[in-house]
Amino acid sequence: MNAFFSVVIPLYNKQNHIKNTIDSVINQNFKDFEIIIVNDGSTDHSLDVINTISDTRLNIYTIENQGVSFARNFGVRKTSTEHIVFLDADDYWEENHLETLFQLSEAYPNTGLFATGYYKQYFNKPRFKATYNTIPEEYSGVISNFFEASMIDNIAWTSAVMIPKSTLEAIGPFNENMRSGQDTELWIRIALQKQVVFSKKPTATKVITDVENHLSYSESRIDRLQIFETFKSYETDNKSLKRYLDSNRFSTAIQRKQNGDFDNYNKLKSDLNFKNLNIKQRLLLHSPAFLLRFLKKVQFKLLKNNIYLTAFK
Repeated sequence: MNAFFSVVIPLYNKQNHIKNTIDSVINQNFKDFEIIIVNDGSTDHSLDVINTISDTRLNIYTIENQGVSFARNFGVRKTSTEHIVFLDADDYWEENHLETLFQLSEAYPNTGLFATGYYKQYFNKPRFKATYNTIPEEYSGVISNFFEASMIDNIAWTSAVMIPKSTLEAIGPFNENMRSGQDTELWIRIALQKQVVFSKKPTATKVITDVENHLSYSESRIDRLQIFETFKSYETDNKSLKRYLDSNRFSTAIQRKQNGDFDNYNKLKSDLNFKNLNIKQRLLLHSPAFLLRFLKKVQFKLLKNNIYLTAFK
């Protein structure tokens, strides 16, 4: 008999985290699952670590490095269930994560995407809860407006979602042409066509240990520009999507300015409706690049002291 959940874990050079990640799956209260690990050409000892784990539910595939989207899609093709759960190789779950997703799936069948609340953790400091717009405490149920609810932190985060395989077959998989923002692009596609169910109870933790690199603005982030072109035609008739995309345009414009890419910065700014930004965001958008780079360094230092500042609230 097939398992209920398929847990897809893309793995690339996470030797110091993957054991804790897999243990958090094995220790779930809900035991009916298979684990699909896609070793995406790791060059460290990640594969050695997972080979020490003995569990019949564990399936390991090693492929040539082709990026996280390809690895996730490859993993989905190897699953044997309808209920696909994703987990990145440095994140981890509370013991009730799969149980919570199972309860949601039983209560709300025929839903396009299921999500739970999550924590954020920097530098192994104490965790803090993600913040969602307009969602009351203890909420569990259908999200009436995914885009409004995701204006601060996103309702959907990859290590805290379950996507039915039928949704991926109808909507399409992760975009393998994007090196950054591919998860956001998929959430938009799903939310435009399918119902989203959410439990605000945090059952997963987003671990960010390499914060300096995470907060840097690598050239891979330019791929996020594809999102705005893909969904631009939907904005006119969907004000919530417009607000959500403008929030993402703001982030990307700041990144482009810091990188000295003023052509794309100006293009993004010209497409923005400034009424969709708060005062902090407007000020930052018009700040010089050197000041933005300085403020990013300040944010980095504050994170080391477990102080998290954001322009989104």
